[in-house]
Amino acid sequence: MGRLATLLAAAATVALSTPAAAHPMPFSTLDVRLEPSAIEVAVTAHVYDLSHDLGVADPGRLLDPAIAGSRAADLARLLGGRFQVQSDGRPRAGAWSPPEVVAERQSLRLRWRSPGAPGRALAVQAVLFPYDPAHQSFVNVYEGDTLQTQAVLDRDHPRLEHFRAGALAVLERFVAAGVRHILGGPDHLLFLLGLLLLGGSLRRHLLVVSAFTVGHSITLSLAALGVVSPPAGLVEPAIALSIVGVGADNLLAGAQPRRDLRPFFALGFGLVHGFGFAGVLREIGLPPRALRLSLLSFNLGVELGQVAVVAAVAFALSTLRAHSERASRRVTLVGSLAVAAAGAFWFVQRVFFV
Repeated sequence: MGRLATLLAAAATVALSTPAAAHPMPFSTLDVRLEPSAIEVAVTAHVYDLSHDLGVADPGRLLDPAIAGSRAADLARLLGGRFQVQSDGRPRAGAWSPPEVVAERQSLRLRWRSPGAPGRALAVQAVLFPYDPAHQSFVNVYEGDTLQTQAVLDRDHPRLEHFRAGALAVLERFVAAGVRHILGGPDHLLFLLGLLLLGGSLRRHLLVVSAFTVGHSITLSLAALGVVSPPAGLVEPAIALSIVGVGADNLLAGAQPRRDLRPFFALGFGLVHGFGFAGVLREIGLPPRALRLSLLSFNLGVELGQVAVVAAVAFALSTLRAHSERASRRVTLVGSLAVAAAGAFWFVQRVFFV
């Protein structure tokens, strides 16, 4: 943390001290302070970027305190529309103070203050100067005077999350994210459905789902921790192929009864699906201070979603099988064909139309 702070501070100093006549390195800083009864954000931005978006021909004019003060409302409106602070999922409203000239950095600093307790989970979202695709914002989050979290935000990664209240806030955030992802991911759901179509005992279903869980837990952890991270261009088509494989295996098993290979399919393809889950986690962002707990919580959410799906599908299939064995075989045949066809469609789409 200390080394990162030093590097970020050095880069920001270099970036913000470039003469106003030349295009500076594209950086801004946001210092977020969490006090017992308020959240305060100090935004420091180079006059080059501010003058560009305000339509000021000479950036150096903004270093005149009188001129900067006369544009206070414009500056507040400009920056206020480009960053947002949320507390426990709710947007915070705040007020801006007049700009301060930071002459040694060729910059202006504006302070935004939102009264009220910060809450347990804080989110900062910022794309301050979208005209420049290379622009980055260094964000430092302090609790009192102690630096707790740092991040670099840009167009592709515009959001930082910081958890103040420990385990409970992390669990709430990432368990819910895991459940939403599995229930909202048609490819993962179709894969699970394909695994269940052949039926079997509750014990067999649990074995299949447990094998899938073991597989995706391994690769999810490895990818989220940065040990291995294959590109999405390989992972997403591989997930589609796994769905084709499950559907095809069901059809072969129906044509010629043999040993049930579903647990092995579930384990092997679970390894592939874990990389897909990790991609979602990267988009959400793992809090550095609770890396393992957030990873575990997301995985728990995925499992809860899986259990809900498996219970509903297994009950429906067993009820149908008890009512009509013939209808059950038809559902297995048609369902397996549909699973394989959907997987093939996704494979073609993800390889040739991305």
